[in-house]
Order: sequence, then structure tokens, then C-alpha cells
Amino acid sequence: MLVRHGQTAWNLEGRAQGHTDVSLDETGREQARAMAPYLAAMRPVALWSSDLARARETAEYVAAAAGLPVQHDSRLREFDVGLRAGLTVEEFADRFPAEHAAWASGHVTGGVPGAETVADVIGRVVPALEEVLRATARGETAVVVAHGAALRVSLAALLGWPDGQDQSLRAMDNCGWTTVEEDPVHGRLRLASWNETAHPGVHGPDFASDAPVG
Repeated sequence: MLVRHGQTAWNLEGRAQGHTDVSLDETGREQARAMAPYLAAMRPVALWSSDLARARETAEYVAAAAGLPVQHDSRLREFDVGLRAGLTVEEFADRFPAEHAAWASGHVTGGVPGAETVADVIGRVVPALEEVLRATARGETAVVVAHGAALRVSLAALLGWPDGQDQSLRAMDNCGWTTVEEDPVHGRLRLASWNETAHPGVHGPDFASDAPVG
């Protein structure tokens, strides 16, 4: 089960977070508190999390509900958004007009100086997810708490989808979760659910404005 962290003040303000260590706000804590029992009901045997505060804090609610320790892994971090970190969309457009135009056209970061590429993120997140899979026996469930854009591109790569296919999925909501399962007949991975939430009717902005915010 792949989980996006709860809301932060920067999410609410539309500021790009990337690797900036921003904590959950009160809404984010409420989202995590509401979500945790749903994940605990799946009886997970392991819980992994990005080491950034917003993911760590979200994972702590799941840990308390499921009675599990949290294993932190820096490979599960969001895209590094380079010089866009801390900027609102309007500030981004003003300071980096060409990169903003590329981002608005679907490029996940717009190629801002210092930002990671999709290949960079896939190159670190997918091996981490594969490690979780290897450590999870058939019939068991593991939970990974991470970040929306990184999870989205890495999930597509993990499932073997063509490049860019992830853009056919809407952005994950804060504290939304996605389930990947093993096909019991063929043994391959398949997407079983996408962006389930414990707060129905609450949806974040679309991918173009949400993906690199993290």
C-alpha cells in the first residue's frame, strides 16, 4: 500500500516542497489520524517511510494504529525541485517563465536548475519499493508512506508502464493510498486501487499544479 503524506501548510499555499522538511499542519494530522485505522485493518506486517518530516509524521499515526515500527528510507523522498523549492506557482512563473511553461505542459519539474529528473527519482524509489516487495511474503501487506509525484512516476515504472503513462492518473490526495498486489495466477504486479481516502469529497489540485509540490 503506497500512501501520500498528509497536508502541510506549504501544500495549502501551493508552495513546492521537494526535499524541504515541512511538517504536517493540523488538517494533515487529522487526515493521518482518520486514515490510520483503514491501513491498520489490512494487518500490515511492515511500515516504511520517507525520512522527510511530513511523511515520517504521517507514518507515526499508522505505526500507532498497526502496532508497527517505522523503517525510514531517504530513497523514498519526493522529487528534489531545485531552485523552485518554497515558491508558489505565481512566484515560479515570475522567476522561471520558461521552466514554468514546460511544467504547465506536463513536465514534472519544468527542468528548474537543481531539480531531479524522472529518471533520477525512479532510479532511487523503484529499488526501495522492490526491496519492500522482496521482504513481503505472499499474502502479507506492507505500507510505504512517501510523496505524490515520486510515487506516481515510480509506480508506473514498477508496473512496467510506458514512459509518460503515469500522467493518465490524477494526483494523489493528501493521505490518499494506492494498493499494488501480486497476481496470484501469473505472479506479476497489478494496480488494485488508486487514491483511496478516508476523507471523501476532499481532493487536491490537479497534477499540473500538484505533482512537484510533494
